[in-house]
Amino acid sequence: MMQLSEFENAYAEELIKMAQHDLRVREKLLQEGALSGGYNPEMEAVHKKNAARLAEIINDIGYPTKLKVGIEASEAAWLIVQHAISEPALMKRCCQLIQKTEDINPQNLAYLYDRICYFEGKPQKYGTQFDSRGLYPVEDKNEMIRLRKELKLKVHEDNMIVESKADLTADLHPDDKTFNAWRKKVGWI
Repeated sequence: MMQLSEFENAYAEELIKMAQHDLRVREKLLQEGALSGGYNPEMEAVHKKNAARLAEIINDIGYPTKLKVGIEASEAAWLIVQHAISEPALMKRCCQLIQKTEDINPQNLAYLYDRICYFEGKPQKYGTQFDSRGLYPVEDKNEMIRLRKELKLKVHEDNMIVESKADLTADLHPDDKTFNAWRKKVGWI
């Protein structure tokens, strides 16, 4: 087992606690039925606070990889950035940092990359994102299938897959003006 320094261990513990708090608040809001109908302000506040702290940690040590903070804390960092949807700059920064290392779960990169594509209104690459219409459209069906097999992700049923080279910005929930206004406000579009 890898030994973390006291400094790295403190970050590891903090990241794990932040992710656990995120999940506890999410579960509470789910039980209350408060997670449908837009981005819940309490959940967004947790995500923003965690994102700000993660950005500080990244400024100190770089992206929290398995070697830097351990597997559990690295997974916690990914959860935090995956949920930081009000912080597109942080999500994109983390995606770039993750792409430069092999010391993370490669499935995490797939989910983060696709999540960014979704919020930008671009077709996804790995087929990890769904919306109210089902599987969100993909860039290249055959490449997605290859990548999913390579990453040991379940391959989707063929009838689920919609291929699109188009910019989907205008088509991203066209009936949900609040969602699209939020995307614009936080900087996705």
